[in-house]
Amino acid sequence: MNAKEKLPIIEYHILQSFPVTCLNRDDVGAPKTAIIGGYTRARVSSQCWKRSVRLALRNSGARMGIRTKKVETLFHDECIKLGASEEQAKRCSELMAKELVDDTLLFISSSEATRFAEFAKEKLFDAKQLEGKEIIKVGKKAVAPAIDALDIALFGRMVAKAADMNVEAAASFSHAISTHKISNDIDFFTALDDLQEEPGSAHMGSLEFNSATYYRYVSLDLEQLKDTLGKEGLKEAVRQFSEALFIAIPQARQTTQSGASPWEYANVTVRKGQRLQVPFETAVKRGEGGYLAASIAALKDYLTKKKKLCGSLYGELACFEWGEDENYSIDKLISEVQESLGLS
Repeated sequence: MNAKEKLPIIEYHILQSFPVTCLNRDDVGAPKTAIIGGYTRARVSSQCWKRSVRLALRNSGARMGIRTKKVETLFHDECIKLGASEEQAKRCSELMAKELVDDTLLFISSSEATRFAEFAKEKLFDAKQLEGKEIIKVGKKAVAPAIDALDIALFGRMVAKAADMNVEAAASFSHAISTHKISNDIDFFTALDDLQEEPGSAHMGSLEFNSATYYRYVSLDLEQLKDTLGKEGLKEAVRQFSEALFIAIPQARQTTQSGASPWEYANVTVRKGQRLQVPFETAVKRGEGGYLAASIAALKDYLTKKKKLCGSLYGELACFEWGEDENYSIDKLISEVQESLGLS
């Protein structure tokens, strides 16, 4: 297949504003930041928002993998299902888990766990016959021709001890950054004892927070997703992923600072050119409408200029804007993105 026949990428440029929040904490509990264009910006790491998206996908009906250090338990349960005794299952699962991981998490689908248990059954659940190289070969067979866990296909997998199980990620997430400079603020608080006999607080403390309009950039490589997941179900995968992007919000301090603000504006482009992320090198200045209106204008301006400069190499197939027309719902956006891909 030549480059022209490859499926396109979908780029999501999202603006989302949050009032008092600490969506993603650093090692001392403060909101994460980064220096961009010479100014401190609020930041939510890509890992943080990816996990929230993955958790949101669980409610979409998609088949999901399991990311765990307890892979031995998965193998054990699958061996029991296939008729192994408790002792056989324990010994086989211990050995197979040891061959695949040390002290790391393994991202694995239920069908892959079943395949490893089937391999143990082929060896009569005799742990002595489970040779290391054979286990690694099972790993290679288990992921071919297509994996059945959407989250593994989206976010990829690296297995240091079994490289054949590696899966290239189809989705790329940037760190979400504020489009404007910020300064973290301090929330000083006290707590009262319900049973106290003397006036005064029983506890004092402080928490850092900020407020920001975030720019989020996410791309989805449909060709890579097809290679991992298979073409069947690709259209539905786009819906599930897009909905999860819309719903997912990092969970840090949600009970005390409740960051529940939805997307404010999004540009979603289907194209075949090189990926294009907006750097927001120049911090947006507050105007009428706070930072949001200025951020939308800056985002549109940047994409329009780059589209012209990239010429035919921009490779745009379709472009959609969400957030300004109140009659254009997220359902409509996702439906039109799916239609533009020509997937059945």
